[in-house]
Parts: sequence; structure tokens; C-alpha cells
Amino acid sequence: MQPNRRDWSLRLGDALWAFQTAYKSPIRMSPHRMIYGKTCHLLVELEHKAFWAIKQCNMDYDAVRIARKLQLQELEEILNDAYENARIYKEKTKSLHNRVIARKEFHVGDKVLLYHSRLKLFPRKLRSRSIGPFVVSNVFPYGAVEITSLETNKVFKVTGHRLKPFCEGWKAEITAFVELAEPIYEA
Repeated sequence: MQPNRRDWSLRLGDALWAFQTAYKSPIRMSPHRMIYGKTCHLLVELEHKAFWAIKQCNMDYDAVRIARKLQLQELEEILNDAYENARIYKEKTKSLHNRVIARKEFHVGDKVLLYHSRLKLFPRKLRSRSIGPFVVSNVFPYGAVEITSLETNKVFKVTGHRLKPFCEGWKAEITAFVELAEPIYEA
């Protein structure tokens, strides 16, 4: 009889017997010995059945070793492919992200706003998170910027990531003027 999914119920008794007579490491004895107090001796016909069940298993150690080695190599190749694909995905994502980032360049004399990074327990929704305006007094390499406050004339040295350009007040011009007449309601 070939072992497959249809005949599992026929082998259930053998599996139960094998479980009861097998040595268990945590309890240092078989469940049969724990219940009955003595080791289980198999009958000759059961030993013969066990011998044939073991013989059905693949006991050619050289073939098994080679097959297992091939499986491990295949798993290693799959893992290497996964790492390579992840690296390519990260590079593409990084390049896409870097293309979208707007570069900020500051020059001496520009007006800027400074991000106010103090901890606020209850921040307001419509309150601006930037303070200023400040004037750029010096630009250092690698993104450091020295700014001067217009109100107090204090000098701060901050990173360029905390700054954003200050746009002077925009003036709205009237391009067209249309006079509306009073509506006439009919009774």
C-alpha cells in the first residue's frame, strides 16, 4: 500500500502505537512506560511491520545527502535573488524620491523662516510652525546657515533643513472691475 492522503485512517493505529512507544526526551521515558510502569516490548509481527515501514523510507544516505545539498543551494540562490531584488527596489525608490525633493539654496541677504521645533503639548491647527523672518548672513558648506533676526539682531547658526524661503507680502491687483446692478424682483 502506497502512503498517500486517502489511506491515513488505516495508519492511524500504527501512528498512535508509535507515539506511545517512542522515547520522549523531556520526560526521559516513553508514554507507555510512564502509564504502565514498564517498557513496551513489540510483538514479532509488529517488529516486522516496523522493519518494512523503515525499509520504505529512503535510507540511501549518499543520495539523501546530495539531494539535501542541492535543496540548500537552491534556497541560497533564492535568498541571494531576493536580496538583489530588494537592493534594486531600494535604489529605484531612492532615486525617485531624490528627484522629487526640492533643493533649497540660500544666499546672503535672503529672507527666511525658521521652523520652530520646541515641544508643544497642545499645538494649534492654524498656528504657523515657523518663526521669523530672518536674514541669511552667512552660508557654510554642507548645509549650515547663519541667520540674523530682524527684530533682535541675534545671530543663529542652524541647518538648512529647518529653513524655508520667506515670500514678501503679495499684492493683489485688480484686473477687472464689474459693477452689479440691484436685482429686480417681480411680484
